[in-house]
Parts: sequence; C-alpha cells; structure tokens
Amino acid sequence: MNAPVAPDPLCPWPDTVVWRPISARYFVVRLVTLAAWVVVLALACVVAGVLWSGWFLLAAVAVPVAGAVRAVFMRRSIRSWGYAERAEDLLVRHGLLIRRLSIVPYARMQFVDVTAGPIERAAGLATVTLHTAAAASDATVPGLEAAEATRLRDRLATLGEIREEGL
Repeated sequence: MNAPVAPDPLCPWPDTVVWRPISARYFVVRLVTLAAWVVVLALACVVAGVLWSGWFLLAAVAVPVAGAVRAVFMRRSIRSWGYAERAEDLLVRHGLLIRRLSIVPYARMQFVDVTAGPIERAAGLATVTLHTAAAASDATVPGLEAAEATRLRDRLATLGEIREEGL
C-alpha cells in the first residue's frame, strides 16, 4: 500500500496561486552592485599586499573568483523570487537552499514602503516592502518594474484600509 504524499508546505494551494516573477533586469542591478564590491575589495587587497604582506595579493585573486561564483548562483536566486496577490493576503516566496514563503494578510499591514537606490532607478526598478506589527512578518518584493511597484503599493494600501482590523 502506498503512503499518501505529504503536501509541500511551501506550495500552498497550487491550483489557485498564480506566481508573478520579478523583473529579469534585477539581475543586472545585483550584478553591478556585486562588481562594485569585488573591485573595491580586490583593490584593498592589492594595497594591503603592497604595504604589509604578499598574502593579501593571493586574496586579491580570490575575491574576483568568489565574485564570479556568486554571480552564477545569483541568477538562480533571483529566479526564485515571486509574489501572488490573493483576495485576503499577499504571498511572497524566495530562496534556493533555504526556501521561504511569507503570507501577509492585508488586514495586518501597517504601511507599505517603496524604495529604489540609484542603480535600481537607473534600471527602472523599485522594491516594495510590506510592514506589519510583527517585524518578523514583513515581506519584501525586490526588482519590480516602477509602474508595477506603484500599482502594487496603491493596491496594497487600498486593501489594507478596506480590511483594517483596528490596528
């Protein structure tokens, strides 16, 4: 007799959830940020190698290699992001090794943040963050097109007001 297969706790209601991905341009934003850090750290290692010890020159070679490995995994990590709007809540998922699913009821939202750093703005992207009374239940959706971030912000704010439960 076959034992019933337990449902995946990170895949709730698979027939009713339509996941929306984040923008593919978010990879470029993250790649530019990573490249800037790699250059700064490699230069710092070169300076330290010239001033103090030759061992830092070995680190100056290791930093770009580690950056390249991170870039490979970053592509898959960004593809794991997704969000879904349902009637009563917003679902946000991400992660490769450690997968995370956040379900934030609209009635529990206190406010919605939209942020965009200089690199995100140059790419036409923004990040939407939902804040609740419990800091651990906040949800972030990075890499949204600016128009989609504005639409999501307005929709979440409206739904939060409609479903307000006296917070």
